Amino acid sequence: MNRRHCAAAAITLVCALGLLTVPVQATAAPTPDSSPPPSASAPASAEKDLEKIREQIETLYRQAGAATDAYNLAEEQTKKQSGEIVKLAKAIVDGQARISELKDRAGAQAREQYRNGGLPPGAQLVLSNDPQLFLDGVNKVRTSQQANKTVLAELNRTQEDLETYTQDASSNWHKLETNRIKQAEAKKKINARIAAAEKLESQLEKKERARLRQLEQDAANRAQSAWLATRPAPNVAVSGATTAAGKAAVAFATAQIGKPYVWGATGPGSYDCSGLTSKAWAAAGRPIPRTSQEQWRLLPRIDIQDMRPGDLIIYHADASHVGMYVGDGAIVHSPRPGRHVTLAGAGSMKILGVVRPDR
Repeated sequence: MNRRHCAAAAITLVCALGLLTVPVQATAAPTPDSSPPPSASAPASAEKDLEKIREQIETLYRQAGAATDAYNLAEEQTKKQSGEIVKLAKAIVDGQARISELKDRAGAQAREQYRNGGLPPGAQLVLSNDPQLFLDGVNKVRTSQQANKTVLAELNRTQEDLETYTQDASSNWHKLETNRIKQAEAKKKINARIAAAEKLESQLEKKERARLRQLEQDAANRAQSAWLATRPAPNVAVSGATTAAGKAAVAFATAQIGKPYVWGATGPGSYDCSGLTSKAWAAAGRPIPRTSQEQWRLLPRIDIQDMRPGDLIIYHADASHVGMYVGDGAIVHSPRPGRHVTLAGAGSMKILGVVRPDR
């Protein structure tokens, strides 16, 4: 009887212990037939976290890219205004010198009249008794009167021009200061976004950074595959379809592969995205706007299916990135801080449209 009670108690204890230890065993050492334990989901969770970090970093760099475009545009406008101010300053100096010269001439004419007794030339002729002298004097009077009118007219015109130059200089100076403020604000935003992205990446372990880079590539590959699947592949340019200028632009851009991205840079040692495309087309003899947004706004647009090497693909809704199509569904571009000029899939980012500099 006691043995049966002991046996029953033992069985009950074993069953109870078994029930209590099932979750622990499943977590610590699952059997081959068991469902995936919570610890097995840790890599998946870490992967999701890395994907979120990748998206955050991508967003920060895109914001930095948009700010870079604003900075570059403000810089171009600042250079333009500075050049205009220099021209206007020279025009003002020249105008002042011309006014001084005209005043001297007007003063000389007044002094000449004073030396003639203060009488106007017409009155002096009436008082003359010599017919020949009278006739000669008529011509001199006409010439003198015309000279006086010319001097006075030019003096008035020069003074009006000088006032216009001064107003234009003031307006350009105001624009210059406005653009300098825009530059400073954009620079602050760029540095803040880049610093935030770099901080996120610096907090990762070496293996995580390597995995992050792989996730970036995977995302680009997925986007490229989706793009190719939803559209016929871009026509590969046949021999002769690309212009000589287009070929030269592609040759320049691809020769920069491996050089680092630096915001605001236009070479020769580093480039931002539009710095690369603008320099490439300048090297091909076709200067184009400096920024991706201005390239999108001002250059002729074409259908994406009609792309040929040398055309520029503008990316994102705010036109904040640009790459150059090189054929076979690929672009050469300068991606972002921390990266280098490289080849990538033309559809690896969201395409806004395509422009052709030599259309």
